[in-house]
Amino acid sequence: MKTLQTLGLVLVAILIMATPVMAQAPSPSPSTSVFSGMAIGGGIGAGIAILGAGIGFGRIGSAALESMARQPEVAGRVQTGMIIIAALLEGATFFALIVCIILAAAAKF
Repeated sequence: MKTLQTLGLVLVAILIMATPVMAQAPSPSPSTSVFSGMAIGGGIGAGIAILGAGIGFGRIGSAALESMARQPEVAGRVQTGMIIIAALLEGATFFALIVCIILAAAAKF
């Protein structure tokens, strides 16, 4: 797991440093098309948001089922808490997806 985290950190650092290196001077004519990395960033961001939400929902569900199995008498309270946390997670995921869609739509090709 530590190796995967380090690899992800290195990948993020490379992507952040590549942006100024690949910067282009403004073109004299407005008809020249310039590729913007915002579309790629929006797609990658949306994928990461969905991946994080899936992991979060899985952990919430597994912890709730385990606690309900250990103490069936508190199953109602656990289920209520699980639904509230899942709703908050879903709201944060939708916000991240909207930001990614706005960034991807603002990209210029």
